[in-house]
Amino acid sequence: MSFYMLTKRGIILKLHVSPNAAKTHISGMHGDSLKLRLKAPPVDGKANKELIKFLNTSLKSKKVKCEIVSGQTSRDKHVLLKDFFDTKWVESIFCKS
Repeated sequence: MSFYMLTKRGIILKLHVSPNAAKTHISGMHGDSLKLRLKAPPVDGKANKELIKFLNTSLKSKKVKCEIVSGQTSRDKHVLLKDFFDTKWVESIFCKS
């Protein structure tokens, strides 16, 4: 199973996040989700902001708009890469680790 889904709106990333890490980074797979460790705590939306910031930094050369579409208060999240459909490019960015 893949960590992303191609939809009419763009690519949806399936993520499993762990807040309060020493640094923000991709740490592999968690089932069929990409596992991300986030430095920010899960308080007042700080972890979600850190997640979007990390994704935007990782994807900046493509100017992709990222939006959390489910899992605002959960470790399991779906993030939409709005109007972006290049699955090979997404795999090349996130499958390095």
